[in-house]
Amino acid sequence: MLPPLGDPQDPVLSVPCSPNVCAVQKLIGTNRKYFTNCKQWYQRKICGKSTVISYECCPGYEKVPGEKGCPAALPLSNIYETLGVVGSATTQLYSDRSNLRPEIEGPGSFTIFAPSNEAWASLSAETLDSLVSNVNIELLNALRYHMVDKRVLTDDLKHGTTLNSMYQNLPIQIHHYPNGIVTVNCARLLKADHHATNGVVHVIDKVIATTTNTIQQIIETEDSLETLRTAVAASDLSSLLESEGQYTLLAPTNEAFEKIPRETLNRILGDPEALRDLLNHHILKSAMCAEAIIAGLTMETLEGATLDVGCSGEELTLNGKPIIANKDVLATNGVVHFVNELLIPDSAKTVFELAQESEVSKSTDLFRQAGLSSHLTGSEQVTLLAPVNNVFKDGLPVIDSNMRNLLLNHIVKDQLSSKYLYHGQKLQTLGDKELRVFVYRNNLCIENACIAAHDKRGRFGTLFSVDKMLTPPTGSVMDVLKADHRFSTLVAAIQSAGLTENLNRPGTFTVFAPTNEAFQAMPQGELNKLLGNAKELANILKFHVADEILVSGAVTALVRLKSMQGDKLEVSMKNNVIHINKEPVAESDIMATNGVIYAVNSVLQPQGREVSPLLLLWARCGVAGGRGAGGCSVPPTQPDFLPAAPVYSRILARMKENSGAF
Repeated sequence: MLPPLGDPQDPVLSVPCSPNVCAVQKLIGTNRKYFTNCKQWYQRKICGKSTVISYECCPGYEKVPGEKGCPAALPLSNIYETLGVVGSATTQLYSDRSNLRPEIEGPGSFTIFAPSNEAWASLSAETLDSLVSNVNIELLNALRYHMVDKRVLTDDLKHGTTLNSMYQNLPIQIHHYPNGIVTVNCARLLKADHHATNGVVHVIDKVIATTTNTIQQIIETEDSLETLRTAVAASDLSSLLESEGQYTLLAPTNEAFEKIPRETLNRILGDPEALRDLLNHHILKSAMCAEAIIAGLTMETLEGATLDVGCSGEELTLNGKPIIANKDVLATNGVVHFVNELLIPDSAKTVFELAQESEVSKSTDLFRQAGLSSHLTGSEQVTLLAPVNNVFKDGLPVIDSNMRNLLLNHIVKDQLSSKYLYHGQKLQTLGDKELRVFVYRNNLCIENACIAAHDKRGRFGTLFSVDKMLTPPTGSVMDVLKADHRFSTLVAAIQSAGLTENLNRPGTFTVFAPTNEAFQAMPQGELNKLLGNAKELANILKFHVADEILVSGAVTALVRLKSMQGDKLEVSMKNNVIHINKEPVAESDIMATNGVIYAVNSVLQPQGREVSPLLLLWARCGVAGGRGAGGCSVPPTQPDFLPAAPVYSRILARMKENSGAF
């Protein structure tokens, strides 16, 4: 007899990879075992249930007291006697009753896939009665269908192959999955490679039945697949489903089709391309039996998308939902699982449907309230730039004419794909605005809005989820600054410095624009001096401008830009606030046709102008030690700090007021 499940504490068997010891993974709370080997890894859970690892002697070996592993080889018996040894006594009994015993006791070379005792017991009373009531024909034929007239070990059981059975040479389908599980007509091998004098015995967990129908023939004969049958005929997929190959059909039942809104279903059924995508989304590229799914697998469909096929307890799941009503209906060219929900791929959906089912559902309500649904539900080719729900955490904005026009500029003419967008590309909106594409190392942005998730491509339109409401540009940098009362001093300074034409011309500027408040923070004398020196003023203003566009979505920990003055500008993100040269930005992403503007409440100073006022004081006093001319008291050593520009301006102003001669 094969030893019972090994005790993990047994010093003889508890060491993995000891001679002739097999690791066994047992599902806690069930009788299910998963036999593996020392090279395979073990899953802590199978279909959501915990497992325990123990060890037992490999087939044909037994323990010897005091020795490691299972060194003693058992003597071989014929197949009939081996059936009893491996725990398939019911198969042995039925072999005797059906007069198969003489054949499997006699000479030859056979392989038998023997159903376990539990497999026979799980048959319906009607099926079992029909077999045992006609043992010389039905039962004998059933057993011979489990046999092959040659030795076949698990190494020979290649994925996707077929073996000719000893019943009318009808095929037996073999699937050998990457996780190590082997199935025979979707019955899982429980105990493999038990050698006998006249062959090999493999124990399986089901009684297998002959398979003669293709997937297409199963569709044609099942009443619950009537709607699917009509859809397949309309899509010209019949030839594929009756051809040679190995597919998995996730067959939607009539009930599944009835759950879909009639308008949506009619639209898809009336659109040959959408219908073909819908059906191909239910076909996997390889045969996947339920027994092989012990954890989540990502399977590619003929439509090109992926489905997460998994399990929860005894139930199969699709994308985490237990929607499979009937599993492992075997066909000659694959396997069919009946599903009670329709799996509609993105490629068969409208943009509106894509948006409703994603993290931009609030945007969907906004576009619907604005009366723009017709652009998102028909055959118009568009790309929707939809802000994610978090943008509207304080509620949806009021719909008025301005908001409606803004929303129109969130709909781009043409169906786009983000992977084909390029830096500097121009996009036309339904609101007749031109939007620019910016490609950064860490982000892809359209104007100030950056794409927050992978795009979803529908039947006619594409959905881009973006991180904020889009701000289309309304004029040049100078136009925007002139229109905003906060920048009136800056506008005057630009005009005084002769830079107006520069900021009006086409370009790619990032402008860190000091507000009126920033200029007011400067001492009046220093400000007057600055505004009175056109060359110095131009130098300072150019330090506020970079000749490339950087929107806030592209700012990570630190980004360095070269200013038009020549020195570097350091743009950083801290606590979700943009900083320029460590000064917080008051407002980001004010978009212009030739650049982007950031409002800052301080006037930035190039490094060359950040001179310590104490050093200037030394120069004034003629310092030659601790005390200089005019009785100026100064430190005896040179300071090693440079005060911030506003501090420097105030100290300088006080020095002017006190000395009057500086």
